[in-house]
Amino acid sequence: MRFRHPDGTTVHLAYCTNVHPAETLDGVMAQLRDHCAPVRRRLGRDRLGIGLWLARDAARTLDTDPAALRALRRELDRGGLEVVTLNGFPYEGFGAAEVKYRVYKPDWADPERLEYTTALARILTGLLPDDVTEGSVSTLPLGWRTTWSADRARAGQRALSTLAERLDALAELTGRSVRVGLEPEPGCTVETTGDAIAPLTAVGHPRIGVCVDTCHLATSFEDPTAALDALAAARVSVVKSQLSAALHAEHPDRPEVREALAAFAEPRFLHQTRTVTPAGLRGTDDLDEAVGGPTLPATAPWRSHFHVPLHAAPAAPLTSTLPVLRTALTRLVGGPYPLTRHLEVETYTWQALPPELRPRSRDRLADGIAAELALARDELTGLGLKELP
Repeated sequence: MRFRHPDGTTVHLAYCTNVHPAETLDGVMAQLRDHCAPVRRRLGRDRLGIGLWLARDAARTLDTDPAALRALRRELDRGGLEVVTLNGFPYEGFGAAEVKYRVYKPDWADPERLEYTTALARILTGLLPDDVTEGSVSTLPLGWRTTWSADRARAGQRALSTLAERLDALAELTGRSVRVGLEPEPGCTVETTGDAIAPLTAVGHPRIGVCVDTCHLATSFEDPTAALDALAAARVSVVKSQLSAALHAEHPDRPEVREALAAFAEPRFLHQTRTVTPAGLRGTDDLDEAVGGPTLPATAPWRSHFHVPLHAAPAAPLTSTLPVLRTALTRLVGGPYPLTRHLEVETYTWQALPPELRPRSRDRLADGIAAELALARDELTGLGLKELP
């Protein structure tokens, strides 16, 4: 979906396909037919933006086989779908029964992360619509904090510098610019947008910036306006933003709130949980650690890294951080010029919701994704952007 900002800039809105993960190119092709095209039809659109997640095996096929890349582009065109952004955070296995800490491997100290991200950039230049010259890729925020050492930090910094050089060469070769954004996430060495400033300033390249995920931003209790202003002051670009909402518990000391939170603790994904104390931010790596004992202080609200559907906040006594998303979006695209041109709805946890909230069919999932995109569309038009055909 495309929107015209009052300054004339085109802003793209997509939804991320990691909600129905596939490891192979055949699986990606099936996604487009079985999931993405039905969402487009529900929205009554001739064209729908999707943020593709390409697992390692699918990416290798597309990067090494020009015919495969052409076939994917044809399938996109046939389905009324377009791609300007890729999700390059998960490497493989995102559809596994247990993902948890595996999603942070390989990290940016591992040469395979550089090779995978470079391949994604090459692929994206072949998928961009004919009238679009700029693409984006979101990526791991360097690595998980407990495995990140000084040596690994130096290796990661070198890898990002090499990536910047490769992106420059790719732009010169193809005439198409791809930018990559580190996606701050709770528990990682780059947990907040503020944590991203130092390593990105050290790289000092306009093609390497930040992907602002509004669920992650909220989970870490960052003020969205202050965070985005700090990035702008440091001249760190917002390559893309993922529109998502976290789980919020206003009174975690109450038994009924703990019981409601426990229903969202599940074995597949990591749900980092945070609260603010007089001594600063405190947290656990997962939601079950928070609800199961006295580890996390319960004197102030808790937020958990659980991407809840944008249009359907959890039932009381819980809610979502949709207000944080709205504040961030106002700063991102509601000003005299947009801070980013790529927006992506990323609720990948539909099948990890409590059983009674999960969509029971493809049709119900498509209904939910379309409702999220409709909400995002209404937010954008409410900020003065005009929806384009």
